[in-house]
Amino acid sequence: MLQRDACLIINAGSSSLKFSVFLGSGKAELEAVINGQISGIGTEPRFLAKDASKRVLADQALEQSDRAALLGFLLRWIEREAEGVRLVAAGHRVVHGGTRFAAPVRLTPEVLAELEGLIPLAPLHQPHNLAAMKALAEVFPALPQVACFDTAFHQTQPWQSQTFAIPRELTEEGVRRYGFHGLSYEYIAQRLPQVAPELAEARVLVCHLGSGASLCAMRAGKSVDTSMGFTALDGVPMGTRPGSIDPGVLIYLMRQKGMGADEIERLLYHKSGLLGVSGISNDMRDLENSDAPAAAEALELFCHGVAKQGAALAGSMGGLDAVVFTAGVGENSTLVRSRVSEKLGWLGVTLDAAANRAKATRISAADSRIPVFVIPTDEERMIASHTLDTLAHGTARHALLAAE
Repeated sequence: MLQRDACLIINAGSSSLKFSVFLGSGKAELEAVINGQISGIGTEPRFLAKDASKRVLADQALEQSDRAALLGFLLRWIEREAEGVRLVAAGHRVVHGGTRFAAPVRLTPEVLAELEGLIPLAPLHQPHNLAAMKALAEVFPALPQVACFDTAFHQTQPWQSQTFAIPRELTEEGVRRYGFHGLSYEYIAQRLPQVAPELAEARVLVCHLGSGASLCAMRAGKSVDTSMGFTALDGVPMGTRPGSIDPGVLIYLMRQKGMGADEIERLLYHKSGLLGVSGISNDMRDLENSDAPAAAEALELFCHGVAKQGAALAGSMGGLDAVVFTAGVGENSTLVRSRVSEKLGWLGVTLDAAANRAKATRISAADSRIPVFVIPTDEERMIASHTLDTLAHGTARHALLAAE
C-alpha cells in the first residue's frame, strides 16, 4: 500500500491531550484526516477520535496513566487505524517562546532546556506542553518534533506595545508584554486576504474569543498590539480569568485577606471571569441560556470588556479598517458578536442581523463603514504547516533568535 507522509499535531494541557493528523508535505497539500483528544489524564483517561467528516472512529476508556504510555497508545492506534499514513513529524503548540524564539524551532535538548527556563512565565501551561514533548521522545525518539509558539506572532510589535512602565532592569530581565494566541492570529492574517484581498494592508482588529480570550491589532498582517501581556491573564474577561485588574487588588488580597501566591493564582486562573461573576458557569452557552441576572451581568461584562479593549487597540493602529471574530465564542455566539459590534458602532461598525444569525463570513451591513467578518481559526493547520516547513528547510532558517 502506498504510504503518505503525515504530521501529528499535539496541544497538551494539564489533564488532556488534543491531537490532529495532517497529510501532506506543504501548505497547499495539507489535509486534516483525524482529530481527537485523550481526556482525564491522571484520573480516568478516555480516548476520542474522529475523521474529517466528524465520524467517530474511537471512543473508549484507557488503562494507561502516564503521558508516555498514552502517547504510545495514540501512535500505535494511528499506525493501525489510519491506513496508508506514515508519521514523519510531530508539531507542538507551546504557549511561551520568551524573547528568543521568534519562529518555530526543531526540538533539541538545548531548545528544551531553554523552554524549561520559561516555565515561570507560563506556569500553568508550559510544563504540560514540555511534558508531551518529553513523553513523545521517550516512546518515539526518531520522530522529529517542532515547537510552535503562541508568543512568536507578536514579536513584530513596536517597543512601546511590549514595555511596561517599570524599572528598566526588570524589563531587561523579561518582565514585558508578550501576547498570546499568536498561532490563531497568524492563521487569520493569512486567511483574511483570501476572503477580502482589499484588506491585505489594512488595520484589522481580530477578536479571538473563547474560554481564553484576547484581541489583536494587526496592520498589514503583522501584530501591532494585543490585549494579553506578561501572562494570559490580562485583557478581556475570560471563562475563569478576570482580564485586566488593578494590581492594587492583589496587594489588598495579600495584606487584608492573607492570601499567598498559590491562592491568588487559583483565584485568577480558575475562579474568576464568567464563572466568578455569574456563579453559574464559565461556558458562554450556559450563560446565554440562563435567566439568572448574574448570568446576564457576566455576559454584559464580557462584551463591555471586548469592546473597550477593541477601541483601545484601534487607537494603537491609528484607526480601524475591519473587524474579525474567531475562536469558539467569536465564531458561534450571535449575541456576543451583536453586542460587541453595537458597542463599537461609534467607530463605524454596523451588523447585518440576518447575516449575523446565519454566521455568514461577512456579517456587516451594506452601509457599514467597517466590514466585519467571522473567520474560523485553525491553529492546528498552522502548526502542521510550520512543522513541515521547518523540517523541510532546516532548523537554522526557522529558529531565528530575536537576540541575533
